[in-house]
Amino acid sequence: MATPTGPLHLAAAIDGAGQYAAPYYIELARLAERGTLDFVTLDDTFGPPGDGQGRLDALAVLARVAPATERIGLVPTVTTTHTEPFHVSSAVATLDWVSRGRAGWTVEVSATEAEARLVGRRPAAPAPELWAEAGEVADVSARLWDSWEDDAEIRDTATGRFIDRDKLHYVDYEGAGFRVRGPAIVPRPPQGHPVVAVAATDPVTWDTAARHADIAWIRATHPEAAGRARDELRRRAAAYGRDPAALTVLAALAVDLGDGEADSARGPLTARDGAAPLYRGGPVDLADLIAGWHDARAVDGFHITPAVPHRDLERFVNGTVALLQHRGLFRTFYPGTTLREHLGRPRPANRYALAREAAR
Repeated sequence: MATPTGPLHLAAAIDGAGQYAAPYYIELARLAERGTLDFVTLDDTFGPPGDGQGRLDALAVLARVAPATERIGLVPTVTTTHTEPFHVSSAVATLDWVSRGRAGWTVEVSATEAEARLVGRRPAAPAPELWAEAGEVADVSARLWDSWEDDAEIRDTATGRFIDRDKLHYVDYEGAGFRVRGPAIVPRPPQGHPVVAVAATDPVTWDTAARHADIAWIRATHPEAAGRARDELRRRAAAYGRDPAALTVLAALAVDLGDGEADSARGPLTARDGAAPLYRGGPVDLADLIAGWHDARAVDGFHITPAVPHRDLERFVNGTVALLQHRGLFRTFYPGTTLREHLGRPRPANRYALAREAAR
């Protein structure tokens, strides 16, 4: 018996090379929110600026966007190669607090000598080694988020007690690349664990995505290839003891909606080396493509990157998304307040609280 098609998930990038003003990012995030998209992403890198274009810190930018939005998930790229997991976990937890439970982070690595020289912390390393390390960062971050139980804060001014020390835990993590004692300095985030995303666009990333990600996006130019990639990621997730259905797999797609509807635009996507496949056409044909892939159970949804940020995101929201909503294929309101609720994922239990209860 065929598995029923699950809810359609949609997300969008709001990147803007050379954009330094907060209103630019706020406007795009609000536009995506009007379309009830699950989340927006903002890319980041340790690399030097290219083409004379600088780049702001993605996590800091979305911390500024958070109070200007209400429901949209906020997912910055965070590179793990030249940062410590304690700092990564603290920063992402802070974003979850200021957004009231709408934070995620896209795990990324820095593999070039140029990036290594910028920081001066260590030489460049092979990609498989860096992605294994990134998995460790995701693992220790989750442990640090659990190092405070949800009710660890007492804030009793009469007795001068701020926390219940029995509900604060050392993580005592020791892996191949890190030793972290903990506990965290930030209380447990509203979501318990902010959402972890991985751009699973290369086999070197697949194990990290399968083991740690809540969301993964893939590159494919037709639904059969997308379905095979999704099945492989979920097979690996199951091999790690995870529920494979807990991994939401999206197709990455660059969209150029500048030319309008045209018969010649229907059909195959344009493959591009090192980038998401390109769709060029109109909002209606794009709605048909999204509906077709999702109905074929190839993917759980799409992560789109507008070719011209404001123009194409506006046409996507007001055209493609509106049509999908009219057809009953995409929601018209947010049923919850957190990114985990948008994805239909429960709030994780605290591992240390469970262990403490089991020991009684």
